[in-house]
Amino acid sequence: MEYKSELMDADALKRCLIRISHQILERNGGTENLRLVGIKTRGVPIAEIIRDNIFAIEGSNVPVGTIDISFYRDDLENNSSEPKITGADLPFDVTGKTVVLVDDVINTGRTTRAAIDCLLKHGRPAYIQLAVVIDKGHRELPIRPDFVGKNIPTSREELISVRVLPIDGEFGVKLFTK
Repeated sequence: MEYKSELMDADALKRCLIRISHQILERNGGTENLRLVGIKTRGVPIAEIIRDNIFAIEGSNVPVGTIDISFYRDDLENNSSEPKITGADLPFDVTGKTVVLVDDVINTGRTTRAAIDCLLKHGRPAYIQLAVVIDKGHRELPIRPDFVGKNIPTSREELISVRVLPIDGEFGVKLFTK
């Protein structure tokens, strides 16, 4: 991968996540029955930041869970990139709740579909919403995020990396080419 440009610095990403936090609160009329579920890997710390933002805004602590979806490739001949669900840590009941799935980037929509499948194995939420930092386009499924930090149309050769401190040691959004 070759570094191309910085799309958001740390301050811009922080403002983006504060805006998404406000939008989640506005859409749902507060925090009652609200649950956040981060899609591993970077969706988890992003969900935790949104939780902290909501606490700073409302004074309510919204529970956060995780769904682990790993990508796999069958072999070099079959370049499959279907998400594989490997587990979930949902320390709360999702039935009847409003669950906001949180991810860093939405591209084809396959990760989101797999996360929804996993979530539904744990109960029947009243609503499932999706929050992402970046929407790249390139959708292969009819899935659209409810909360988007920034829409960044890209070519298929461009990769967007949302960088978060616990994983990457930095905070921001960068664009790379393959």
